[in-house]
Amino acid sequence: MEYFVANKGTEKLIGIRSFANDGQRYLLLINPQTLDSKVDLASNYVISKTSWTQILTEFKTSPYIKSLTAAAAKDFQIQDAGIDNAIPEEQGITLTIDLCPSHKPLERIIFQSVFDEFKKIVQPAPLAISVSGKWMLKHQDDLNWLKSLVNKKDLDITWINHSYNHEVNNLPLAENFLLAPGTNLDTEVLENEKLMLKNGLTPSIFFRFPGLVSDRSIVQKIEAYGLIPIGSDAWLAKGQQANNGSIVLIHGNGNEELGVKDFLELLKTKKEEVISKQWLLFDLRKGLQKVYE
Repeated sequence: MEYFVANKGTEKLIGIRSFANDGQRYLLLINPQTLDSKVDLASNYVISKTSWTQILTEFKTSPYIKSLTAAAAKDFQIQDAGIDNAIPEEQGITLTIDLCPSHKPLERIIFQSVFDEFKKIVQPAPLAISVSGKWMLKHQDDLNWLKSLVNKKDLDITWINHSYNHEVNNLPLAENFLLAPGTNLDTEVLENEKLMLKNGLTPSIFFRFPGLVSDRSIVQKIEAYGLIPIGSDAWLAKGQQANNGSIVLIHGNGNEELGVKDFLELLKTKKEEVISKQWLLFDLRKGLQKVYE
């Protein structure tokens, strides 16, 4: 893997990917202070090559590296490694919606409900979507609909890499999902990023493990791609309750009716608190920035 430090004026960014398109060289850039990512021409910056070890050292006090370190502290867990609680001192949640491969249509009611409930309070409403390659390939209309919500400023979507294939088998967790024998991480991470870019999505600095399943070795490898693993302490379909600061997980791919039902019920019970701004949706990037600044 190649890494870069990109300077332009007072801006100092980290380049975690480099690629060519139409004869031009581009970088996928991370702002280590705000956790924002963007794609820009390499020629717009003064570029210096660096190593992952040097990045960890040079930016060790930034929210980005602090978030990586916090995620690594839970890398021993077979399920739900990574960051699972964004801003515990605030009244509200961070909503993450997983789009695993599915033949069923997108649960558009989730996104419409979020917009309807929060449009008078915050617009665009922030949420994060963990998107898999196999879902994007089969759901172009649904993906275009989500992009239209962003363009209309109804929603502010953080796009999380959720692997390309999202394979699942009948083996124990230690040999399932990305831990399955023969898994090619370059394919799962980089091919999914390429597909996201091809579809006009800017990959964020976050990664969600399929099934929330990982081990110490694979967490370290994902972090070496420059990505922060994001778990959840409130997978609603599993009966976990959403508390203040929770990273809530529901599936919007049509395969988890219970989780969708629970989330819509949660919105209903919080209606008055939403109106009085006592219960909010938080941007995953801003939440971690606040915790680790």
